[in-house]
Amino acid sequence: MTRFFWLRNDEAAQALYSADYNAAHKWGLPGLKDCPSCGATWSSWGHQYPAVDLSGLSERGEFEEARPEPLHELARLRELVRPLAPPGARLPPGTSFGPLVGTATGRFAPFSGLESCWILVRRDAFDSLQAAGIRGLLGCKTELRFRQKTPPEILELQLEPRGQLHPDCLPPDMEPPCATCGRLGVRLPEDPILDGASLPTDTDLFRAGNFSTLLIGTDRFKDAVEQGGWTGISFRELPVR
Repeated sequence: MTRFFWLRNDEAAQALYSADYNAAHKWGLPGLKDCPSCGATWSSWGHQYPAVDLSGLSERGEFEEARPEPLHELARLRELVRPLAPPGARLPPGTSFGPLVGTATGRFAPFSGLESCWILVRRDAFDSLQAAGIRGLLGCKTELRFRQKTPPEILELQLEPRGQLHPDCLPPDMEPPCATCGRLGVRLPEDPILDGASLPTDTDLFRAGNFSTLLIGTDRFKDAVEQGGWTGISFRELPVR
């Protein structure tokens, strides 16, 4: 039976490295301003598609500035990118696309960035995971600018929202998502429980579908990381019901 793990930043391992970076994804949907149903102005976090390239869109400049927009404008922009996104992607307000762009210095751990709810991986660690046959492994080039003459090759893994948290770990009086904008006004629980019937069987890496900041890996991924001696990532097993 497959076991599932919460993937988080290993602070002790990161302390052995000197990496520092300041970066953001190249493009993104705007946030939502004043939802006509729930009234919220909000933007999501954890819906990141670094493999989605908007450079071919004549309207790409409209995705370069973070800002809130009314629902009709958000919907217009979302439909422009939908054909380029993975099938079935929800694309909530604030969804980001394209490579991480910015500056970086120092030595990177094999894995980093998990505190920002994305996974950056060095090329040597990525190649090791590929050789181990990890399913759903999609590494995307970053556009991090290094000062050193021989910069490392840093990739970002694209993890898509799949599966759900089990209702048992959520507040019993939780309001359903807004029918108009999809906002779920609940924080990620401290002790998540996965809904076994909803979990994917074709990938070793994904995000929780209803809490996309929760990064999840299977025991196959955990074994490949540990057997390769790669550091920077910690594993906490998640119960399944």
